[in-house]
Amino acid sequence: MMTSPTQARTLPLVAHTFETPLGPMQACASPLGLCLLEFTDTARLDHERQDLCRLLHTCIEPGHNTHTMQAEQEIAEYFSGSRQHFDVTLHTPGTVFQQGVWSILQRIPYGRTISYQHEAKALGNPRAIRAVATANGANRISIIIPCHRVIGKDGGLVGYGGGLSRKQWLIAHEQAHRPFELQGGAEEEIPAG
Repeated sequence: MMTSPTQARTLPLVAHTFETPLGPMQACASPLGLCLLEFTDTARLDHERQDLCRLLHTCIEPGHNTHTMQAEQEIAEYFSGSRQHFDVTLHTPGTVFQQGVWSILQRIPYGRTISYQHEAKALGNPRAIRAVATANGANRISIIIPCHRVIGKDGGLVGYGGGLSRKQWLIAHEQAHRPFELQGGAEEEIPAG
């Protein structure tokens, strides 16, 4: 569930770091929802934090709130294989185009992958492959907004801020835990939003 990017200005942001099987992650949230979930060893974390502060006209303080704690719990369940859908409220400031791309990412079924080309088609603009890839790269909420499920047209692993080895692990993890009825091929239609 996402809130409108225009609903929040000068909201306090808190950041909480926790351990996962793939390394520490930082969850950052406003009172409206989770704004950031990223592996702490990525070069992009500082940029994403600065971007959030700029967009929301505030700064990030250490701490936690209900959204960061719920994200930590749901991510633990995801890594244990018991969670395939997330319920934590998201607060994702971004452009209208980015919001559309991130919405499509959230509709990619657990355990499945699609190509950037397929994602652009689902967005209604099959020629916007590069713009879609750029919007995927601007996603600040790893795993929950699953940009790791997007692969190259040839089926190869490309572009993941958390690193390609993590992307490969996440895809394999989901494929090993996906429901039996999804045990078929790789790409499928994205459900309507």
